[in-house]
Amino acid sequence: MPATPFSSNASNPPAGRALRIGLWVAQVLVAAVFCASGVVKLTTPIPELSAMMPWTGQYSVAFVRSIGLINIAGGLGILLPALTRILPRLTVLAALCCVVLQGLAIAFHLSRGEAMVVPLNLLLLALCAFVLWGRARRAPVRPRGSA
Repeated sequence: MPATPFSSNASNPPAGRALRIGLWVAQVLVAAVFCASGVVKLTTPIPELSAMMPWTGQYSVAFVRSIGLINIAGGLGILLPALTRILPRLTVLAALCCVVLQGLAIAFHLSRGEAMVVPLNLLLLALCAFVLWGRARRAPVRPRGSA
């Protein structure tokens, strides 16, 4: 049976301790950045937010707040399913979605001439891709109650 993004590849040896720790660190960092960014986009008045992020003043409030919700969902999704071991495959799905989100964010910012924010997006993209690879292939988290 071929490996899927939601299963480990049986031909890979078990992940080492350093890799497992690195994955948890990456997951916590991504969750913190995504959730913090989402809370800011959800709670900061648009005039104040547009002083920090000019694009937020040029799009609808609903769009900005939706991006905030998406950020929070991604941050929680990349950490909580693995941490609780309840449907941990959702961490892999969240990591995939966060990779796509960062790819879109990079294209968005480049199209607006905002190249100065792209390095953060690239770092987040790399961390999310690392989590995606690690949790899908090398160090999947077993669901609660499994052997």
